[in-house]
Amino acid sequence: MSSHASKSAPAPASAPAAPVIPLRPAPAARPSEPLWRNVVGDVLRRERLAQKRTLKDVADAGRISMPYLSEVERGRKEASSEVLAAAAKALGLSLAELLALVQAELIRLASRTQVRSVQPVRPVSQAAAPHSASRQNEVRLAA
Repeated sequence: MSSHASKSAPAPASAPAAPVIPLRPAPAARPSEPLWRNVVGDVLRRERLAQKRTLKDVADAGRISMPYLSEVERGRKEASSEVLAAAAKALGLSLAELLALVQAELIRLASRTQVRSVQPVRPVSQAAAPHSASRQNEVRLAA
């Protein structure tokens, strides 16, 4: 048997490292104002947990798919008004009550992040809108 001493090849000269290009862009910094879908999801989840109900129970009662309701609660999906109404009803709330809870949460979050105070919108004068007296307790949303 012959034995050959193995010769190791000289180490190649180290080349400068190539820049690493990420496959995904880095996540953007969280916006200073909360996103609607996150606040709605937080309120839905808080209400569900306060009632000690499972995601499956509420999804079944609202005839919403459980994975979709989970995504809404986590702020991953922007729910339609129909889905919000169904989820609210499944939790024993009206859509107006759910939206009032979301509004209260938005105000609470805004007061933590903003220094300036939020002034309520002035009511329309009776002379300018004669029908406004019958609409005092309406909930209105603007896009």
